[in-house]
Amino acid sequence: MIPDQTRRQETAPVHTRQHFLILDGLRGVAALAVVTFHFMEMAIYDYSRRFIGHGFLAVDFFFCLSGFVIGYAYDDRVGSMGLWEFLKSRLIRLHPLVLFGSLLGLLALLVGPFAPHALVYSARRIALIFLASVLLIPYPAMSERSFNLFSLNAPSWSLFWEYVANILYAVALFRFSRRWLWICMVAAAVMLCLVGYQAGALSGGWSGGTFWHGGARVAYSFVAGLLVYRSNWILRSKLGFGALSLLLLLAFLMPYTQGGWVREALVVLIYFPLLVALGAGATLTPRTEKLCTFAGTLSYPLYMTHYAVIWIFGDYYATRKPDTVHLALIVVLGVMVMAGFGWLVLVLYDEPVRRWLTARRKAQARVRAL
Repeated sequence: MIPDQTRRQETAPVHTRQHFLILDGLRGVAALAVVTFHFMEMAIYDYSRRFIGHGFLAVDFFFCLSGFVIGYAYDDRVGSMGLWEFLKSRLIRLHPLVLFGSLLGLLALLVGPFAPHALVYSARRIALIFLASVLLIPYPAMSERSFNLFSLNAPSWSLFWEYVANILYAVALFRFSRRWLWICMVAAAVMLCLVGYQAGALSGGWSGGTFWHGGARVAYSFVAGLLVYRSNWILRSKLGFGALSLLLLLAFLMPYTQGGWVREALVVLIYFPLLVALGAGATLTPRTEKLCTFAGTLSYPLYMTHYAVIWIFGDYYATRKPDTVHLALIVVLGVMVMAGFGWLVLVLYDEPVRRWLTARRKAQARVRAL
């Protein structure tokens, strides 16, 4: 039996804008790490040879942050909102870029200059791949893209699980007491360790063959982030954005050794929730406030729009084989260009669409109230 919501929280956490901005800034750092990792992934298949070989763990950090932020934003109102209103708010926030990323992926597939994969597929199959991408329906259909769950925009696999976590939160998790959250987190930790042991790494979830790995990854990290918020685990310190960014990057840069999945599990199980708690209590200066705002705002559009270029780069690398110097130059410039493009997408598309959808939602609410 689920405990009554009124017993959910013995102590209500107290947060300020400062705490939130640091976490937003760390999300931006993680997004840049993911883009860099994906560029390197296309050129160096052996994770142990990449300088950022654990960049895939950024997704687990995203999930942990999401649990914390969702708890902060909705714990005191999701019960009165209802499931459908909650889902509408999440769809408005997340789905415009799901659509845009799918369109970019379709464009890269149809006019990619180095490997015209689209010629292999019928128009009907391409339309089905695009529709599945837009609706976030897993459809691992392209062998030359390693049977990604979403062939047009690979990062959408984490958005799929983000939606699943959000639905479970609105249906049940927001009602859970801390005791029940602990039970869920321990069970999810066991599941995550089993996945790591069987697969040898915690890098799965993005392909048809590793589909359920994504469920294990989001289950633990989302609940852990929610529990950090609910328990008011705010670790006050003089650490600023720069120091916490370095601590976060250490997780992505750690070298490969024997028993790698165990170290990855420790990072996900302990280190990332600790960083969220530290970020919530860290010190933010006026100078870094603007930087954190920028990085946090950029993180999601960057994450959801970069992979079309990654596909094109992968085909380019396979056909042209650039040397190390040119590869480094391409990666550095590519990350910078994609960050700039992500900002343009945010300003010219994402924010205007979300404003329009929000205004339309409010207008419909007023009509229903009459």
